[in-house]
Amino acid sequence: MGIIAKPDLDTDWKNYSNCLGVDPDLFFPERGASTREAKEVCRGCVVRDDCLEYALANGEKFGIWGGMSERERRRIRRQRALDRQAAERVVEAV
Repeated sequence: MGIIAKPDLDTDWKNYSNCLGVDPDLFFPERGASTREAKEVCRGCVVRDDCLEYALANGEKFGIWGGMSERERRRIRRQRALDRQAAERVVEAV
């Protein structure tokens, strides 16, 4: 996968990924196509969390990253935003 990261992000993790050498098209299926095979490659990957965090930090909108689809990553971003807002309200109340 030709990963281009923001300069401050460490991407050494990609050298240990299960997807190294796998056809990248597997991780970018056509709309409505199954993501099962890509997620299977991710299952048990030792750098799965790093991959997911990379995608979240870079706003990746397409493909399977860290074993999660675009929709699944959107849910995580939404939940994290809600958590941040709740934490800010707690700090303001103190």
